[in-house]
Amino acid sequence: MLFQSAESRYNAWVRDHYRFLLRSAWALTGSRAIAEDVVQDCFANAWKHREQLRDATLARAWLFQIMRHAAFRQATPGLQSLDDKEQPEQAAPDAGLDDKLDVVQALARLAPIHREVLVLFYFDDMPTAQMAEALEIAPGTVLSRLARARDALKLAMGVPVQATVHVTHAATPARVTPLRKTRP
Repeated sequence: MLFQSAESRYNAWVRDHYRFLLRSAWALTGSRAIAEDVVQDCFANAWKHREQLRDATLARAWLFQIMRHAAFRQATPGLQSLDDKEQPEQAAPDAGLDDKLDVVQALARLAPIHREVLVLFYFDDMPTAQMAEALEIAPGTVLSRLARARDALKLAMGVPVQATVHVTHAATPARVTPLRKTRP
């Protein structure tokens, strides 16, 4: 690795992380075109400041941070939805395609802090510790955001959220506590 040219190191970096960043940026912005621009900006900024990456094993988390900031700068006025001018590419009929589009549309309706933890956890299989590094938050906060994000996604997709179950003691039965008070 010491004898590789800067260009070959950059190309290896792009090859190793492009799909991850594009998938994440697309989920965060809701637009493939914007996501491609965001990823391009991410790589340019990351390469320019590559000396700031202290641990090469955290490259993916570090790149996600840079991409995330670029995505929020470009998408601040509002997310484009699939209902806007950009339509998903037409593919062969697929039984699960509608479900996938529903998830993408529901993700676009979530708050950015919820959308990013879902993308990292489910789309990119990133471990909690790396998610914490990428999002610059504590691992416990990652877990709580993930739980809230799952509930928010269920609501956005029209799926009822289950009531929280609290176990008070191993010998006593579980008590169900509703998330919201019901009106008499």
